[in-house]
Order: sequence, then structure tokens, then C-alpha cells
Amino acid sequence: MTIRERTEQLERDTLSPYACLSAETKGRDTPIPSDGIRTEFQRDRDRILHCKAFRRLMHKTQVFLSPEGDHYRTRLTHTLEVAQIARTMAVALQLNENLTEAIALGHDLGHTPFGHAGERALDEIAPEGFRHYEQSVRVVERLERDGAGLNLTWEVRDGIGAHTTGLACTLEGRLVKLADHFAYAHHDLEDAIRAGVLSEEDVPAPIREELGKDRETRLTALINSVIENSSGDIQMDGHTEEVFADLEAFMFGAVYTNPVAKSQEHKAMAMLKQLYAFFLEDPNRLPPEYLAIAFSEGADRAICDYISGMSDRYAIKLYTDYFVPKGWSRE
Repeated sequence: MTIRERTEQLERDTLSPYACLSAETKGRDTPIPSDGIRTEFQRDRDRILHCKAFRRLMHKTQVFLSPEGDHYRTRLTHTLEVAQIARTMAVALQLNENLTEAIALGHDLGHTPFGHAGERALDEIAPEGFRHYEQSVRVVERLERDGAGLNLTWEVRDGIGAHTTGLACTLEGRLVKLADHFAYAHHDLEDAIRAGVLSEEDVPAPIREELGKDRETRLTALINSVIENSSGDIQMDGHTEEVFADLEAFMFGAVYTNPVAKSQEHKAMAMLKQLYAFFLEDPNRLPPEYLAIAFSEGADRAICDYISGMSDRYAIKLYTDYFVPKGWSRE
């Protein structure tokens, strides 16, 4: 037996009957030879980890735009925290850890610069709208590897596409969706406290009493609720689910719509909209790979692909190059 075959046998022997087995994947759009060492889901994880879109996440906003401190989350650190939380629950539930990690690492590959402000800007201006979870699927299917895509398995793409809305077909995908909510609710709260936007004591007393008085305790309570109540599906007990919904509602009002935390978002949105209009006026300004998409799928599609793939700092640089006048100097 190869190492991969031994791993596949270990999955059959040890994983839950509800787990998605690597050997039973629905496969890839373009079949490839089996690997002697890695299962199909391990290969997907590695392909995502090494792709360019994954690296760009380090310079994309999570909540606070271009923070000066070193310890605020970025879209990359958010992704890693989602993967850690999801893997912890997957191991406890005897689900496929490799599939879970691959979905988690790929779930935000299509996110815009400047976080959800960038997503709103493109959604308002693009004729067909813009949704980052759909763009994440497009990144792995169409944009990476110079248009060849990553050729991921069906299960990973399904989990990526369903991480915000809809219901993934695997429990591993459903687990990532919940881990995503757990991660951003808690690390965004921690970042807001670090930024002085609010304090731990601002968290409503019933939430602190029911889930815990710090991030670690609350996360542990949520993870335990999922582990103790999931069998055949991914779920929390009703009471914990209600308290967590209260925490998310608190975060929406205290952080995600907070005028202090979001004071610069209108500038970011205006900047992306102006870049969009600039390229739409003359698509020939697009880089060659995106100009090819404009010819085959339309300029709006190509511009969305280009702008959504930008890091915060690249979008600012491009905007500065095109729209901010430079001082005259004698050559």
C-alpha cells in the first residue's frame, strides 16, 4: 500500500460514518493521477496554501482598515483562526480534518480589499452584483494559475461556496461556516477592545454570564456546544445558539456599524468605485490576463476580478498613481 492508501484506510477505520472520506470524493473537473503520499483533500489544502490569492490575504482588511498596530487581524490571520477552530471541532467529531482545513483556508480567497466595505462597493456598482463567497469559488476555478484554476475537488469548492449562505453538502463544510462565525465574532471584538472602540465590560452581562468573561472561555463554550450536540448534522444546543446570536447582534451595533471603527470606509468605497469606472472607461488599461477575461466574459466581469484580487496597499498605490497628482521635477 502507498502512504496515501494507508491514510485512506485509516479514514475508513477511524472517522465517523458522517465524515466525507477522501477516497470517495466526487473528484475534480479535470482528472489527475493519484498522489503516492497525499489524499485528494490534502492536495487541495496544499494547492490553496501555495496559491497567490492566499498570500494576498495578509494585506487585506479584516475589520480595521490599514491598522498601524502589528496585532490587528488581517484577512489572512482570520483565515488561519477559522481553520484552527474548524479543525479542533472536526477532530473531536471524527470528521475529515484535511477536507475541513482545505475549505477553511480557501473560504475567503475572493474577498475584496478593505473588507466588507470593498465588497459593498463592488456589489453596488457591478451589474450582476458582487458576493465574496462566489468570487472565492471563481478564484479557485477560473483565476488562479494564469486562468487554469486550482482544479480542486468538488467537496472543497462546495464548502467554499456555501460558507456564507446556503448549506454545504458535507458536514465538514457546515463546520467551517460555523467556525467562521465563531472566529470573527471573537477576534473582531478583541481588536475593537485593542483599538479602544469598546471594552470587555461593554459586552452585555447575559452574554458574559452565559458564555464567559473572555474570548478563550466563550470560544470554548461554543466549541463544546457544537461537539456535544452534533450527530448527523452540525449544531449547537438551542440556548447557546440564542446567546451567540445575541453576541453577533451586539457586534453588529458596537463594531461593524460603529462610526469610529468605520470612519474611513466611505473613502475606501469611493476609491474602489473610481478605479472601477476608470477601467470601465477603457478596459485596455487592464493587465493582459484581465483584458483576456474582458474579451471573453465582458469588461465588468474582468474589472471585478481585478479589483477584488487587490490587496489594500496595492489598491491605494494604483489609485494614487492614477488620480493623485505628482509634484513636478526636472528630468
